[in-house]
Amino acid sequence: MKKYYSSLFVSLLLFNLNSNAQSSNYSDSINRWHQQRLQDLKAPDGWINLVGLFWLQPGTNRLGSSTSNELILTHPNMPALAGYFEWVNQEVHWITEPGIAITQNSVPIKKQLVYSPDLLTIPQLALQDLRFTVIVRGDKFGIRMRDLHSPALDSFQTIPRFPVNRSWKLKAYFEPRESGKIEILNVLGQVNRENSPGKLSFTYQQKTYRLDVLEEGDQWFILFADATSGKTTYPTGRFLYVPKKRPGEEIYIDFNQAFNPPCAFTPYATCPLPPPQNRLPIAVDAGEQYQHDAKK
Repeated sequence: MKKYYSSLFVSLLLFNLNSNAQSSNYSDSINRWHQQRLQDLKAPDGWINLVGLFWLQPGTNRLGSSTSNELILTHPNMPALAGYFEWVNQEVHWITEPGIAITQNSVPIKKQLVYSPDLLTIPQLALQDLRFTVIVRGDKFGIRMRDLHSPALDSFQTIPRFPVNRSWKLKAYFEPRESGKIEILNVLGQVNRENSPGKLSFTYQQKTYRLDVLEEGDQWFILFADATSGKTTYPTGRFLYVPKKRPGEEIYIDFNQAFNPPCAFTPYATCPLPPPQNRLPIAVDAGEQYQHDAKK
């Protein structure tokens, strides 16, 4: 009998050690994900260094620090007039003001096609530390401005988040849909029909919930809101990626990797909003939080 209890004690000890090791490894993986997220936000193509977003009007759009321009950016690197964007039909050209050094890939340019439906990549123009590119949102053409040495990069340190909780990594099931598109509203008030191959269903506290997913390469993209939205998390909701699996492989929704939309960090983003069917009635106290009194 003593031998039995001794063996049982050893088995329980090994089980607990293994469980603790798995829990520690899981927490470490989420912490690494969080650190990578911070790096991505502060990267040259991240969201923290944005300093402007200007919407073009058909025709000539002058860019500079002078208030006489259509596009005004007050910045130490911005001259009174840097040049202008010319929007005609579905093309946008940039024309540099004489004496101003605007470059693309370190090559000075005088005139450059910066948007056309036929362009494979949209060029990025540079003016010292400033970078600007065309973005297209429906029928709107905009200019997104970055400062590679924005003071915001130094002041941004971390993102508040809930403690890592493995119970929020939930097994899910993919339910394909017949219609391949759903309507997604963005902060500009535009409605776009996005590719949605189906839903992911999961069970939490003995109740089943479903979330529409969007197609994004080898992952599903989820926009969702929950009972924490506007309280401890970003008001409009959060985002989440779920890796696609082969038939027969298990799928997991890991809410510990729920993250804030770009609009939580900058007023110069054009975020999509969760569709009404993706508003969960439960409080998902996992993933990133939001400081509502924080200034962008």
